[in-house]
Amino acid sequence: MAVVHPSALVDPAAELGDGVEIGPYSIVEKDVVIGDNTWVGPHVVIRNHTTIGNNNRIFQFSSIGEQPQYQGYKGEATRLIIGDRNVIREYCTLNRGTAGHLEETRIGNDNFIMAYVHIAHDCTLGNNIIFANGASLAGHVDVGDYAIMGGFSLVHQFCKVGAHCITGIGAICFQDVPPFIVAAGNSAQPYGINTKGLHRRNFSEETIALLKRAYRLLYRTNLDFKTAIGEIEQLAPGDEAVTTFSEFLRRSERGVIRR
Repeated sequence: MAVVHPSALVDPAAELGDGVEIGPYSIVEKDVVIGDNTWVGPHVVIRNHTTIGNNNRIFQFSSIGEQPQYQGYKGEATRLIIGDRNVIREYCTLNRGTAGHLEETRIGNDNFIMAYVHIAHDCTLGNNIIFANGASLAGHVDVGDYAIMGGFSLVHQFCKVGAHCITGIGAICFQDVPPFIVAAGNSAQPYGINTKGLHRRNFSEETIALLKRAYRLLYRTNLDFKTAIGEIEQLAPGDEAVTTFSEFLRRSERGVIRR
């Protein structure tokens, strides 16, 4: 059974799971589904066309599922979909998708989204991501699993941020950020492999060494981009991390950050 504070405004058509709590003065509109044991703090607004999974925690003054900040939006029933066990701290803004594109913004599981984070329309987030305070994504950005976005990092629309990478405070990313690396600066530049993060996630020393070799091939030689990818693919065809690195480079449409 859900517990709704008397001052909250919850549309009777909204679907609230068992153990849901809705705090004082929060608003939940009609086409909203909230999964079991999700806690919504005070003064949160959850707009139509939003689905939220189980065991999430959404803190005060957050705006969840608002219309996209896109001039071509005409009121279409696009969606925001949030997975399980996410923490969304104060004053975050998560917009739903746009028609004719993905038509949804999707947040995975176990993400920690700190205060003042903005996630724009049609973004796709994986799992176990950390967004430090004030980090912002423009539209159509993809962020891979276990990425860490430093405080006030900004990502340009249509960019991709690879798994297990980390951006420094105030990094501004105009191109794709490959997986496993450290990126910092305006404009963001690569600063080696995220060794500490990979150790924390139990990557083997052999894999970390291979990734460092892949990084050197991409950033520390005079090889052109396509040749560097080919050399990386030959390093260890059976290593999953190296394959992830090379495939990310192959699929990049905006190009990757470079020195």
